[in-house]
Amino acid sequence: MRRLALSALLACAATPAAAAFPCDELWGERNAIYKDAGYCFRTERAIRAFGNAGCKYDDLADVPLSARQRATVADIVRQERENGCAR
Repeated sequence: MRRLALSALLACAATPAAAAFPCDELWGERNAIYKDAGYCFRTERAIRAFGNAGCKYDDLADVPLSARQRATVADIVRQERENGCAR
């Protein structure tokens, strides 16, 4: 289900309406990938949204992501930058 939602997010973000695309949606999708991979969040916002139960990795560089996940995260980060989202 998450893959479908992400595909829809990225497709929608490629349209002229991208400027109005919600940064919170992109933030949530990006961080959901990190949560699923075991990242230990540091910000209060992320901890509130995802928690840190079962986390294993304190450094993003250590989080084991597949090539597909890394490409997806890169696409999301690109969309965040294009939309002027805070990071």
